[in-house]
Amino acid sequence: MNLEGKTALVTGSTSGIGLAIAKALARQGANIVLNGLGDIDAAQRELLASGARAMRHEADMRDPAQIEDLMKFCASSFGRVDVLVNNAGIQHVANVEAFPVQRWDEIIAVNLSSAFHTTRLALPAMRAANWGRVINVASTHGLVASAQKSAYVAAKHGIVGLTKAVALETATTGITCNAICPGATLTPLAQKQIDDRARLDSASVDETRVRMVGEKQPSLDFVTVEQLAELAVFMCSPSADQVRGAAWAMDGGWTAQ
Repeated sequence: MNLEGKTALVTGSTSGIGLAIAKALARQGANIVLNGLGDIDAAQRELLASGARAMRHEADMRDPAQIEDLMKFCASSFGRVDVLVNNAGIQHVANVEAFPVQRWDEIIAVNLSSAFHTTRLALPAMRAANWGRVINVASTHGLVASAQKSAYVAAKHGIVGLTKAVALETATTGITCNAICPGATLTPLAQKQIDDRARLDSASVDETRVRMVGEKQPSLDFVTVEQLAELAVFMCSPSADQVRGAAWAMDGGWTAQ
């Protein structure tokens, strides 16, 4: 597949799933716009060293005004966003009655509302070109729930719903919108959860990692960021022209139970 001349914006792309997707799309020839509050310098250097055309913008995805600046930056740098990957995400774990209100608002803003804002701003140029790909990185928690993750589960269910609505609104065009629903994936976010659980249980990190993946994922193995990135590449290909509104689980059998 050739994405030469097309531009991909990947939010939350300084590490983990987002960076892996950015690198995979760059290998297909796409211009890349990185976004995130992590080590964006290192991410950009890595892409530039590989020969990719990569720009960066550090918009805070909680802020609609900064998201508008990000989309204007993409347009001024490369013309338009052809592939939009909404991957930015944060997490907090607590029972509902103890869930901090500010954290709820931040999780909904970053994990759900930011995707609405980027999508609404990207669609006009995609419609004009009659081609585009919107890929929302959801989660198995967009399909099923877990305790103590109310905001994350609500946001990820919401992003699956947003995906379906956008897919229907663009169904007769060359634009597709789909969601990827990863299971347990060894990202920095997941590693923090493992480390926190290990401290709580006074167990080793390795023992805790195996136990945590085994609680949900029948394969007893983590999804890799590279596998998720290749699924995103497939969704950009002509073979996926009629994949519309899918919530594609890559979860080691988690949601098959």
